[in-house]
Amino acid sequence: MKSLIVILFLTVLVACKTDSEENTKPITIKDDVSFLADDKLEGRQTGSDGEKAAADYIALRFKNLGLSAKGTQDYFQTFSFKPKTDPHQEVNYTVKDGDSTITGTNVIGFLDNQAENTIIIGAHYDHLGYGAEGSLFRGETQEIHNGADDNASGVAVLLNLAEKLKSANTGNNYLVMAFSGEEMGLLGSNYFTKNPTIDIAKGNYMINMDMVGRLKQDSTLAVYGVGTSPILKQVIRANNSKFKIILNESGVGPSDHTSFYNSDIPVLHFFTGQHEDYHKPGDDSEKLNYEGMETISNYIFEIISDLDNNGKLPFRKTKNESEEVPRFKVGLGVIPDYLFDGKGMRIDGISEDRPAQKAGLQKGDIVIKLGDSLVTDMMSYMMALSTYDEGDKTKVVVRRGEDEVEADIEF
Repeated sequence: MKSLIVILFLTVLVACKTDSEENTKPITIKDDVSFLADDKLEGRQTGSDGEKAAADYIALRFKNLGLSAKGTQDYFQTFSFKPKTDPHQEVNYTVKDGDSTITGTNVIGFLDNQAENTIIIGAHYDHLGYGAEGSLFRGETQEIHNGADDNASGVAVLLNLAEKLKSANTGNNYLVMAFSGEEMGLLGSNYFTKNPTIDIAKGNYMINMDMVGRLKQDSTLAVYGVGTSPILKQVIRANNSKFKIILNESGVGPSDHTSFYNSDIPVLHFFTGQHEDYHKPGDDSEKLNYEGMETISNYIFEIISDLDNNGKLPFRKTKNESEEVPRFKVGLGVIPDYLFDGKGMRIDGISEDRPAQKAGLQKGDIVIKLGDSLVTDMMSYMMALSTYDEGDKTKVVVRRGEDEVEADIEF
């Protein structure tokens, strides 16, 4: 495996030539995704050789973009931990060698504009390897989960933004971070906020990009965290001319911005929605919308530009919507369209051999009634679902085009 890493690293050295070299083409968003989501990196599972090769690639990209090293060892900040056996327990970062430990690596670069405050821009680069815990693949053989959208897309936009910022918007410094351990519980970002390599009190705000690679035809883009500082909602709207924006005020969510929100730093999280390839081997680079990713990068740059002379943004606590989510024992076996803002719950994908498929439901159907409960949005859908147990039977009503279709469901 060591020889593979050497070969990969030499490939990186060739690919990441400086702009001063003759006939060198600029590295594109697609180039970065293609490297990070290649089979050779074997799904970038935290602590694996493939993740280390990805870390080397990102560090060299940072160097060639002119970012100085801001890790604890050059561009790298390593952390060792013992995997949790209970999802509710605190992760133990202080462990003994050989005690079933894993070592993750954050990659950290810095643009020093001699400013008072620092904007933190981040994206996780780890994924699920051959199908670690969290995989939704139900095949009989192991397959590489390349994680092109989740989250080579976010890292590629991160690098594109760093290219833009190295010669613009000097009102802040920029800490540019690729996080490890996100898929195992936001471990890399959590570790950094507890062991920062800058004065975290000088953190102005944090921008997170996680799954920004599949902008749909209607250009729907979700932006979370807009309630974490009073000005953010206005800035998001004022700079938008390309997207159908779905706003969410909460600073808490299943990605790395949560770690910074919990450190009293305003956050913005950008997301283009889930899809049928989420956490499956089908999340490959050829399925991404690269033009859409470029547009998202430009949009985030415009937001940063607008805020450049605003000084340090005030932080505001938001309602933790995840605390209100009802617990349920059963599911339809669908991927909801989290960006749908109409009435009901639109289905964005159907899982094999689950209640929805057996009932004949289809991608694009909008669930408007489950049993006796009307479904008007995601929360009402989850509330309705929480009343059922395994083995229960009921009826579901969906809107399919102009028609309403009723089907029998058995959980």
